[in-house]
Amino acid sequence: MTYSETLDYIYSHLPMYHRIGPAAYKADLNTTIAICNMLGNPQDSFRSVHIAGTNGKGSTSHLLASVLQECGFSVGLFTSPHLKDFRERIRVNGKMIPEEKVTGFIDKHKADFEKLNPSFFEMTAGLAFDFFREEKIDIGVIEVGLGGRLDSTNVITPLLSVITNISFDHMQFLGDTLEKIAREKAGIIKPSVPVVIGETQVEILHVFLEKARETGSEIFFADALFSLTGWKRKEDGQPAVLSGILKDNLPWLEEIVSPVTGNYQKKNILTLCAVCDILRKQGMDIPDEKIRSGIHNVIRNTGFSGRWQILSDLPLTICDTGHNEAGLKEVLTQITETPHRKLHFVFGVVNDKEIDPMLQMLPRTAIYYFCKADIPRGLDAEELRTKATEAGLEGDAFPSVKAAIAAARERAGKNDLVFIGGSTFIVAEAV
Repeated sequence: MTYSETLDYIYSHLPMYHRIGPAAYKADLNTTIAICNMLGNPQDSFRSVHIAGTNGKGSTSHLLASVLQECGFSVGLFTSPHLKDFRERIRVNGKMIPEEKVTGFIDKHKADFEKLNPSFFEMTAGLAFDFFREEKIDIGVIEVGLGGRLDSTNVITPLLSVITNISFDHMQFLGDTLEKIAREKAGIIKPSVPVVIGETQVEILHVFLEKARETGSEIFFADALFSLTGWKRKEDGQPAVLSGILKDNLPWLEEIVSPVTGNYQKKNILTLCAVCDILRKQGMDIPDEKIRSGIHNVIRNTGFSGRWQILSDLPLTICDTGHNEAGLKEVLTQITETPHRKLHFVFGVVNDKEIDPMLQMLPRTAIYYFCKADIPRGLDAEELRTKATEAGLEGDAFPSVKAAIAAARERAGKNDLVFIGGSTFIVAEAV
């Protein structure tokens, strides 16, 4: 098959959660285990760090991969979802998996897949593990797809487990309380493998402490180890770059600059600090200056995008993939802190998400441009507009994401702000 035909096969023959939703979800690891056995268990051929969480796991994964690359390690990075190209999910030292590797993998194992009927993510995880083994990577940074306990990535035994934070998302699978969701995420904690928790949340603290005791795992809370004492924008004509200062137990971060500028990235950088500290205690050579350069070069090193990304000026146009209540709250805070006259909000969501809480959070003074991503799972723009109107939001529905963005930019004045978000898939069509 050609690469195009291979992608058609992947998308049409294998259930894909991010396109069709709950129908693709499997509540066990049996198929993933079968795929790994079929491949000769490639996930056991390299060291790894496993990263879960409701928000921040993608950013933390990219930041860590960048730091490790700066240290000279050969680094595999497995993340999801992709924005533009399927191959974004699987990278070695920042380079996407070659098309011929994707095609060759499917051609070789197609008959087995027909028997196993794997989900899209189960198959993709197998591809990533197989490719990382072939490339003889030193370490893999493996981001959880959904949840933790039953996620296809949870067949690895990592050097370190990381859980960034817990908030409400995918409640139909993970549970309707923070405690239930936390227990699913805590499922990545392995016996005697240390775990870093990125954000201390008092109401679910006991979940992680109990799981760590059960598995005999040393547990660290990043925000208890380190704290930010101040951030300021650089005054060198580059307002998109932030400068950070940490307390004196980490003097190597006194002059760090970061191209990832969302306020929420402060939490992810703190988590990164803790992860690097633990890995160094395990014997990995991660010099201070490489942590600095890894943060500074994360976009160049890993292709990181879609998080508070400035697309253009006049009018200032920004997108962000935050797509649940906690993520949206962070985004709205950032919007408030960004100077602008009028907010033009290009907004779309998926049809299996509880959107009423999100709609109640959105600013009533903005002008909205409702749209649907070009996937079956997208919520119809007219239906979204109706729900939003009932919530007191004003705007029009558009036939496509591009049409909505074009209308927003045309109507916006030079001092206005155009923001694009609500769903990863809306952002994917914008970048």
